[in-house]
Amino acid sequence: MSSNTIRQSRSRARPLRRPTSLLKYIQDVGQVTAATLLGTTMLASSVAAGGLVGLAISFRNLPDVRVLRNYVPSETSYIYDVKGTLLYSLHDEANREVVDLSEISPHLSRAVLATEDSYFYSHNGINPSSVGRALLANVQAGSTVEGGSTITMQLVKNLFLTPERTVSRKVAEAVLALRLEQIFSKDEILEMYLNQVYWGHNNYGVETAAQSYFNKSARDLNLAEATMMAGLIQAPEDYSPFVNYGATKARQAVVINRLEQLGWITPEEAAATKTAPLLIGEIKSFSTSIAPYVTEATVLELQAKFGREAVLKGGMRVQTTVDLEMQRMAEETVRRHHAALVRRGARADQMALVAIDPRTHFVKAMVGGVDYSASQFNRAVQAHRQPGSAFKPFVYYTAFASGRYTPDSMVADTPVSYPDGYKTYSPKNYDGSFMGNIPIRKALELSRNVPAIKIGQAVGINQVIEVARTLGIESPMQSVISLPLGAVDLTPMEMAGAYATFASNGWHSDPTFIVQVMDSSGNVILDNSPRPQLVLDPWATAALTDVLQGVVARGTGTAAQIGRPVAGKTGTTDSQRDVWFVGYVPQLSTAIWVGNDDYSPMGSGATGGGYVAPVWKDFMQQALANEPVENFRPPSDFVRP
Repeated sequence: MSSNTIRQSRSRARPLRRPTSLLKYIQDVGQVTAATLLGTTMLASSVAAGGLVGLAISFRNLPDVRVLRNYVPSETSYIYDVKGTLLYSLHDEANREVVDLSEISPHLSRAVLATEDSYFYSHNGINPSSVGRALLANVQAGSTVEGGSTITMQLVKNLFLTPERTVSRKVAEAVLALRLEQIFSKDEILEMYLNQVYWGHNNYGVETAAQSYFNKSARDLNLAEATMMAGLIQAPEDYSPFVNYGATKARQAVVINRLEQLGWITPEEAAATKTAPLLIGEIKSFSTSIAPYVTEATVLELQAKFGREAVLKGGMRVQTTVDLEMQRMAEETVRRHHAALVRRGARADQMALVAIDPRTHFVKAMVGGVDYSASQFNRAVQAHRQPGSAFKPFVYYTAFASGRYTPDSMVADTPVSYPDGYKTYSPKNYDGSFMGNIPIRKALELSRNVPAIKIGQAVGINQVIEVARTLGIESPMQSVISLPLGAVDLTPMEMAGAYATFASNGWHSDPTFIVQVMDSSGNVILDNSPRPQLVLDPWATAALTDVLQGVVARGTGTAAQIGRPVAGKTGTTDSQRDVWFVGYVPQLSTAIWVGNDDYSPMGSGATGGGYVAPVWKDFMQQALANEPVENFRPPSDFVRP
């Protein structure tokens, strides 16, 4: 997805501009009908202003409204898939998108002005007639029953003051309104107000409200929709069409009548608007992610980079690496095959999948469990499980890179024992047999344990660990004799990322869920364009890939054959607690794990080749359906170390 596509799908919070003013329109339709009325109003405003300036001495601790020049309200952040499909929106207490006044329907601006402050463009922040009318009503009632606030006064109240209804707060409100009008233009104040005001159901600002109530942008609201929304401001939840549609229509009629009374719409327009249908949308402020495991992992990556508050309030537009179509394939594949395993009598309650593009190390799909609604624990990135024999490729790569071994080098599959503290460690093969001297190729194809242990000792366990670290594995690893057999706890993400580097002939980038992040003004604040580095020896990597193709062609991974060149490795722990298949083609590396959250054994017959390789095959055939067949580069293309 290009930056332009993201920009079209978001609103922008930029320094306030001065779009075409509504003042001329209001004047043209007759808001000010006589020069004498205007003169009287201005005189009264001046008198009131003078009195309030005097009172301002008592309000020396009032906020400085000039801070609004740099004020950026909290905004909702949005997470998209790689093609621009919205996956999730997240926010703190305020669900908001900031838009320019020029991007708001004039129908809505006029409807709000008519309802809240029809003299907005002619007063200086306070409207003496409104204040006087409210004062009289309050005196008669013996309590505060009417506010008389202008839009400017409402704005400063929302931004700076408490909601208490007292005379002192009202005076402070008026003083701040006068100050605000000296610094900002009318259009700037109206823009701030429309982006700040609460519209109900956790929608702050006009854009999120329009999207929620009508599933459209604020710029596209028609007169009927605009009058309905303007009527919400007084009591958003009470007049909400999601709560009481009858009250909504009654309140809308009040707004329409006011517009007609002011002469801002004709009687014919008023009548037509009252009967116009309202196609109501749905409440979106608390929507759930359509790919929750992905978006949660993305948020964690964002928070590590920017901090929690910036993610929740910063209005970020995040393009992820994930292809939603492939993600849905992965989720459905996991659900279907887990159900099939259960029908077979398998005692396996969970499955995780990670698919990474070796050319970029972008995560293309990730499934953290069988059912997110039942368990939010993300096993793809948070569960550390033993990879079993799927760890052996790290050992054999180390051997090839040392220059002392080739795939045809012989290794003894014979009994051996090693001192291990106060006891002796004697590794065994899965079937308990020994095959004598065999080529490394055959040892890996058949996943023989004893040869892997011997090669590990020959090249050095610490050297194997160093290779694993180079491949991005960060989980703790102990220098123990059994490490070549997967005596370490790793995540599916780590395994998929490491194998992706094998697939790319040693070119590595850190796996990521994020392509780029823009702020709400469209500025790119994070660019994860691939910057791969060659971290492995190309010949040794090609030699390993050549051997791993044999694993699928004639070894323990034959169930993963998909009709094109594939390299991969099964993984099965001795206790059958964890079974894996990790494999790749040049365009995609995928790791799949099956097991139980409580670490209980799955029972006899639970192997990576039998349980997991068929799942891998199913997913890869779907994911690669439109990808051309590519061959791996042979070792002969490279110089042997």
